[in-house]
Amino acid sequence: MITNKKPKLLVLLGPTAVGKTKLSIEIAKAFSCEIISGDSMQVYRGMDIGTAKIKTEEMDGVPHHLIDVLNPDEDFSVALFQEWCQTLIPQIGERNHLPFIVGGTGLYIESVCYEFKFTEAGADEDFRDAQQRFVLEQGPEALHAKLAIVDPVSAARLHYNDVRRVVRALEIYHLTGETLSSRLELQSKESPYDLCFIGLTMDRQMLYNRIEQRIDEMISIGLVEEVKHLLNQGYSRNLVSMQALGYKEIVEHLEDGVPLPDAIEKLKRDTRRYAKRQLSWFRHMRDISWIDVGDGQNFSENLMAAHAIIAGKFPTDLEYNYKH
Repeated sequence: MITNKKPKLLVLLGPTAVGKTKLSIEIAKAFSCEIISGDSMQVYRGMDIGTAKIKTEEMDGVPHHLIDVLNPDEDFSVALFQEWCQTLIPQIGERNHLPFIVGGTGLYIESVCYEFKFTEAGADEDFRDAQQRFVLEQGPEALHAKLAIVDPVSAARLHYNDVRRVVRALEIYHLTGETLSSRLELQSKESPYDLCFIGLTMDRQMLYNRIEQRIDEMISIGLVEEVKHLLNQGYSRNLVSMQALGYKEIVEHLEDGVPLPDAIEKLKRDTRRYAKRQLSWFRHMRDISWIDVGDGQNFSENLMAAHAIIAGKFPTDLEYNYKH
């Protein structure tokens, strides 16, 4: 009997608005999966519309994990995500289900798949305070420009609104003389899991059109009201969660008087840029089997392509429930 066999882990990733959610449900039903959200914002309660969080009725009975587990003023990090996944994955396996990470936050997903070691670089509170003052005086774009000088790779992967992570990247360089990107490059690419990676992609302009349509829908179903409710609950605009795409821009409309059409246009622009950064991150990941979901194939064909990839990677161990 083989006792050192690696546990199986299925991963579906892709940029925002590419269509991961719908496909993931059908895959999960076919291969007896439990889904772990690989999104750094869907952990927050009350942040539903702006994160495109799956609704309970859309789950179709498929168990989901790491959704609605924190309040918006609680800290969430890649290290915590990794810790939770390291607990969840074996638990799901013990239930004879396939662990299935679905999301678009590349670093979070990669940290679990390859068991990144987050050695502590230390902290310098005076340095952090200085950077926060710099942001207040010069703006987050200026702070991001500082990072682009010393660590352009990390700057390309981080949005300027993500002040906490930009400050941390600068702090690592300040304390160690090493860049965050170089430290990540040194991480082991040997996985503790038997991995099956599926990536979804489509023509860039088609993706941008889908992003804009999704944002228009978010506005129509109540994104402004959702953000207003969070502010009324006392969640500050300065929280990391409230700096997320879809929230920061609407806060600027509500509290700074930015006209709503301008806030929406900024949100569309920044989300397009975020999708571009996601794709850039995924290009540096290996072993991904890509499905072009925008090349004229219909949903059923894309689903069959995903099934073929999974059945090819895990040929004998999983029950294949899909009805042709």
